[in-house]
Amino acid sequence: MISLIPALAFIAAIGSGLMAGLFFIFSVCIMQALSRLPPEQGIAAMNAINDVIQNPFFLSAFMGTALIGLALVIMALLSDGEGGWLLAAGGIAYVVGVLLVTIIFNVPMNDALAAAVTGQAATDLWQQRYLIDWVWWNHVRTVASIGALALFILGFART
Repeated sequence: MISLIPALAFIAAIGSGLMAGLFFIFSVCIMQALSRLPPEQGIAAMNAINDVIQNPFFLSAFMGTALIGLALVIMALLSDGEGGWLLAAGGIAYVVGVLLVTIIFNVPMNDALAAAVTGQAATDLWQQRYLIDWVWWNHVRTVASIGALALFILGFART
């Protein structure tokens, strides 16, 4: 079981890197571009993105990294390897800062946006909550996934 740690750390680093890139591009580019569109167009585009992103490739990287991160937390705590605490910290950073933030904050806002497709309520939700709160929580996911990536790399180097 302990010999799996380097392989899992390597895979977790790749998964965290993929998620960091995805969240980063939303934070620095996509949401700014969507905010420049008329609200109904920005909402339609974001709803389309939210529909399309739920695919096996994304879900494998997103959820697979969380599962591997949890496994690394457990395995690192059971081993006495030098990089174990770094791998455990990476797993915790990913699960809390990416998975839980997504479930608790971003997905409910995605659902609310999908339910309020047109009208003033949708425009208000888009401008006052989504473009501010959703984007802020996406910044959290960006930083957490970059942090997890760094911790997985550092832990991998010490296994």
